[in-house]
Amino acid sequence: MSAPFMSLRRCCQRSALLIVTRRPRSSSSVSPPPPPPPLHTRLLLSLTQRFYDVEMLLSWRSQWRRKGIRKKNAYYGYTQRFYGSDLAAAYYVLSMKGAFRFVGQTEWYCPDKRGKFNWDFLNHRDTQLEEVNMNYTLINYTGLVNLEEQRSLRTLSVRGCSEVDDWFLARLHVLQDSLEELDISHCPHITTGGLAALRNLKGLRRLDVSSLPGISSPGLVIILLEEMLPQCQITATGYDLSLR
Repeated sequence: MSAPFMSLRRCCQRSALLIVTRRPRSSSSVSPPPPPPPLHTRLLLSLTQRFYDVEMLLSWRSQWRRKGIRKKNAYYGYTQRFYGSDLAAAYYVLSMKGAFRFVGQTEWYCPDKRGKFNWDFLNHRDTQLEEVNMNYTLINYTGLVNLEEQRSLRTLSVRGCSEVDDWFLARLHVLQDSLEELDISHCPHITTGGLAALRNLKGLRRLDVSSLPGISSPGLVIILLEEMLPQCQITATGYDLSLR
């Protein structure tokens, strides 16, 4: 057999070998897909994803709530410039769904269940507030700045206010010259340390500190309050007043 024929034969054999090696695998050699995870694993994965979704929604809700509280307790400087500090304070109380009474009057101004109120209080310019009831509202220490010009304010009630805390009590010194009655009962964020700030209220005659879950050793705390404010009648119910 001639040499050219042998070279041609070798080239054909090499080409056939390359074609065989490059031929794709048959379908029978492909590995089967992995089996789906068990039902309990899929359920846990779904619950985990839902947990993070709910956690994010709750975080957004909390942020919007805090933003709303800050907005409600903002300083009413614009109203004060145009209507005076007395009417600005009255408007703040009503906008927070609280109630108040002017000095020398028996009529109380308060909103209805929908938060609507009568604007007749605008007729009492330059008349200060004597009693303010902010029970179960969102008043906080920032909003207290709207009342600090009320030098005739004798009674303040913030019973059950979730935003009243130790900072709020510390800021009450702005009312120390007039305040005689104070109700801070059922406020969940008041602690024993915050009550010490009440020593600045030397004119206080009545104080209600009932059912404050944040104070420890209430029996001892009441004794200290009586020593700190000897002229004040203190009401403290809802406690085990032992000294343990």
